[in-house]
Amino acid sequence: MSGGELTLGAVLARLEEREGEITVRAEATREQIAQLTARLDELDRAAEEVRITRKTLLELPDPQPPAPPAPKLPDHPAYQQIMEVFTAADHPLRARQVCEAMDLTVAPNTINNTRLKLKRLADRAILVETEQGLFTQPRP
Repeated sequence: MSGGELTLGAVLARLEEREGEITVRAEATREQIAQLTARLDELDRAAEEVRITRKTLLELPDPQPPAPPAPKLPDHPAYQQIMEVFTAADHPLRARQVCEAMDLTVAPNTINNTRLKLKRLADRAILVETEQGLFTQPRP
């Protein structure tokens, strides 16, 4: 036998060594598989919980925002008269036109007082001032 030839014992030893290496790598791979399987199970559970939550939320009735409270008209009878004028009108009105519709004296003092009342109603969102001095009822 020459020095370059392997003996049967040497070959068997190398095979045993190689088998040991493969066994160690196989065990490490099995451990990785076990960890990945556990992680996969966790992700599957989390995804299922999300699906259940989404399904539950979709089955809930659509919440409607509460309707804002209706604006309160001041108690003074002049405001009721003003609102009657606007209910009958089919276009925006100015303070002077409201005075005329209410059969009030068309004088600067009366027009100014009516304008103040119209502004107060606009501040309460009962009327809308579409442009400077021009008022109307809000449309839905």
